[in-house]
Amino acid sequence: MILSGKEIKNKIGNEIIIEPYEETQLNPNSYNLRLHNELLVYENNVLDMKQENKAKRLIIPPEGLLLETGKLYLGRTVEYTKTDKYVPMLEGRSSVGRLGLFIHVTAGFGDVGFSGFWTLEIFCVQPIRIYPNVEICQIYYHSIEGEYEKYISGKYQYNTDIQPSLLFKDFQGK
Repeated sequence: MILSGKEIKNKIGNEIIIEPYEETQLNPNSYNLRLHNELLVYENNVLDMKQENKAKRLIIPPEGLLLETGKLYLGRTVEYTKTDKYVPMLEGRSSVGRLGLFIHVTAGFGDVGFSGFWTLEIFCVQPIRIYPNVEICQIYYHSIEGEYEKYISGKYQYNTDIQPSLLFKDFQGK
C-alpha cells in the first residue's frame, strides 16, 4: 500500500523524516524532492565495475547548466530523508520526464532504514538546461509486511554528498 500525501504529512517528524520539509512540495501520494546545485560526472568514457571510477564535480549556477546527451550525471537531493518503517521509492516527475530528462534511471527502490540524501542518476535524451533547487523527482512510501531488517549497508547509508558507484567494493576480498 502506498501512503497518501496526507498520511506522509501526518508521519513527518516521527516515522518519516524529510529535512527541510515544505508543505508546498506535498502531492496527493508523494512528496517532491529538489535538485542540489552540484553534480558529478565520470572522467573516463569507459567505466570498470571492479575499479573506483574517478568523477569530477560540476556546479549548477543559478542561470542553469546545459546537460549533454550520452553522459551520465550524478546529482543529489536537497532533502535528507529517513524512515525505519516504510519502503521509500523515488521516481522522476512526469513534467521532467516529458522533457526527456531521466532522473533515477535504474535504482528508485529504497530500503527500509535508509537514511541520507538520494543520489540521482540523470540522463537526457536531448540537450537540456537544468537549474538548482528545481523539484525534480518525487518520493513515495510503501508499507511493508512481515519481519524485516533495517538497511545497514556501509556503502551508502548516512551519506552527506553525491555517491558515485561503490560497486567495486563488492569485488574486494573475492
